[in-house]
Amino acid sequence: MVGRAPDGDLVPDVRPLLAVPIAAGGLPAIRSRVEAIARDCGLSAERASDWVTAVNELMANAVRHGGGTGDLRVWVDGQLNCEVRDNGPGFVAEPYVERRERPVPSSDGGMGLWIAREMSDRMEIVSGRSGTVVRISTRMDGGA
Repeated sequence: MVGRAPDGDLVPDVRPLLAVPIAAGGLPAIRSRVEAIARDCGLSAERASDWVTAVNELMANAVRHGGGTGDLRVWVDGQLNCEVRDNGPGFVAEPYVERRERPVPSSDGGMGLWIAREMSDRMEIVSGRSGTVVRISTRMDGGA
């Protein structure tokens, strides 16, 4: 999926559990809602914590690197999914999707995407001049 233009839709016929705009001041409240959704979907405390960490990293990246704001959507389609969109300048995504080793911290970033990838089962990135879309998913332990 890397390199294609964002399609605009989440998943056909799937209603989001959460769809909200994100900005710096609102991240803690959204994080709490994401945690409640993860627990409602039956994730164990550890997996829910990992999921919230991954989603938080994506939201923070949208604020820091993607123009200061973005949009978050969370839905279930057999697994728990999250999408974060921003209108930033974009970046070359392949190195971040393929990276297996922990990156060296730098002013350019990269640690947040690595953390999100490590804390979820799957990550896809579509990035270009019109912005970036990052989708992560994790299998559910039960529920929902």
